[in-house]
Amino acid sequence: MDYTGSQSEKAVPAGELDRGHVGHTVSFQPNEFTVVFGKIAGIARTEAMVYLSLAGVSGGTHLKDEYDLPVSHPVYLQVDVISNAESTIKDLFGKVQENLRGPGHRGGEERTDRL
Repeated sequence: MDYTGSQSEKAVPAGELDRGHVGHTVSFQPNEFTVVFGKIAGIARTEAMVYLSLAGVSGGTHLKDEYDLPVSHPVYLQVDVISNAESTIKDLFGKVQENLRGPGHRGGEERTDRL
C-alpha cells in the first residue's frame, strides 16, 4: 500500500506538527499495511521521533490510539478551507490593486487638468 492522502489534504512532515494541530483530522501510513485516520489528541516530540495520540480511534482489538513516527514521516492534514480562501482573496485583491494602478502610476500624483 502506498497512501498519498486525498485532494482535500496536504502533506506535512510529522516533525512540523505542533500544538496548533491538536484537534485537527490527520491521516498517515505508519507501516506498509495500515492507513490511519483520526483526530489528533496530543503530540509529543523528540529530536528524531513524533508521538501522536489520536482521539476516537482506540477501543477495537486492532486499533491503536498512539503512534510513533520519524520526524520526516509524511502525515496528511485536512486543508483549512477558510484560511486557504482568505489567502486566495488577499492575493487576488493585491493583483487587482496593482492592475488599477497601471504602469504609469506615480505614487499618488493625480492629474486633474487633462482635457
